[in-house]
Amino acid sequence: MSPQPDHAAGTRLGDVHVLAHFDRAAGQAAESIALEPGGGAVIGMIPARQVVRVAPDGAVQVLVTMPLPPGGGGTTPVVGIPVVTGVARSDSGAVYFLYSAGQGGLTGIWQIRRSGEPRLVVPLPADTMPNALVIDGERDRFLVTDSTGGRIWQAPLRGGEATVWSADPALAPGGFFGANGLKVHDGAVWASNSDHGTIVRFPVTEGGGAGRGTEILAAINQTSKLVRVGADGAQETLLDAEDGMQGTTAVVVRGDRAYVTNGANLVGNDSHLLIAELQRR
Repeated sequence: MSPQPDHAAGTRLGDVHVLAHFDRAAGQAAESIALEPGGGAVIGMIPARQVVRVAPDGAVQVLVTMPLPPGGGGTTPVVGIPVVTGVARSDSGAVYFLYSAGQGGLTGIWQIRRSGEPRLVVPLPADTMPNALVIDGERDRFLVTDSTGGRIWQAPLRGGEATVWSADPALAPGGFFGANGLKVHDGAVWASNSDHGTIVRFPVTEGGGAGRGTEILAAINQTSKLVRVGADGAQETLLDAEDGMQGTTAVVVRGDRAYVTNGANLVGNDSHLLIAELQRR
């Protein structure tokens, strides 16, 4: 999910091409995207428990593979296996990611050290399913969606204890995943709810709390689509299975370029990172 400025109404995509293919058989189901200067990206790989870097030329480098928790991770909520999900990159270049591993003290926000070793910076309860991670730079904090708890957590960027920022009923799951995708944009926090097929906008109060018409590009995992949602709620499919979409998981926009991951986690076997040029009319 990636909100866009008002002047982007009527956005179309051109020069759509795959930048990198991943090894789906080895568990590299591409999930979230954190862009890097120069056109590269950092991506979380769900069952592979990995974070990888994709260079501007498409070369793929594994940055970290997370260890299995005691017992193998069967206590991970809903999915029953340990998974790496959201990734984020600070302005200083620090790379953070989410690991959901059930019991064993590994669930939370992790940082990749310069040595390549992972470091737990914000622990989260074992019964949470942290899914999307963003850095709210204006308030020096992390925001994290909890798909099974139907919450958004916040924690200091320096690390430490997490607290619930919002437990609005609109974030609750309906049987599988509730709050999922997350973005901070235009003075608001935007969160998607997978079970209900909705996007919820929370205006941020002056103190940074949650209150309650821009264009959105949304990745629809269940139907393998990238859609544009107008300020009036009207939807239009920009890319679908005929364009190579397979289990579409995330979209991030920078300038006139959209980055889209397909995890092939529900259909197909081609996990990849795709790039398209935005054509605004």
